[in-house]
Amino acid sequence: MDGPCAIGRIGPDGPWVGFVRADGGYRLAVGMPSGIRSEPADADLLLAMAIAYFEDALDDPPPDIEATQADLSALVRDVASRAPQAERRHLLDEAVDAIDDGLAVDAVINCLAAARDPETEEQADPVDLLLSRVEALRAWG
Repeated sequence: MDGPCAIGRIGPDGPWVGFVRADGGYRLAVGMPSGIRSEPADADLLLAMAIAYFEDALDDPPPDIEATQADLSALVRDVASRAPQAERRHLLDEAVDAIDDGLAVDAVINCLAAARDPETEEQADPVDLLLSRVEALRAWG
């Protein structure tokens, strides 16, 4: 497993949230005083993390593990490589291009949102999806 990449904190003194790359792909990671907890993350959760990063929806992450745009590009590229539908792969490739080309934040967010799974129940708000998964992971331990 690679080192964690934090996209932000839940509140100024709260746990950080981000991702780690493991053998099977990317995982949700939450850093708390007791240590780092992680769990598998599906494509929609990974895209929700990317959207939260570009929306700047969370407080600043710890600087020593702060995710970069290159980290987010690699994450979305991995999601694209695993997408079973050609149309979704195409949308994800467009999102990678938007990130890599340094397009405006709104353009990147629109590309990421278009690539989310339309069948997901939490489709309306990706940040709420992310926060609910973080809370579930925190409560677990």
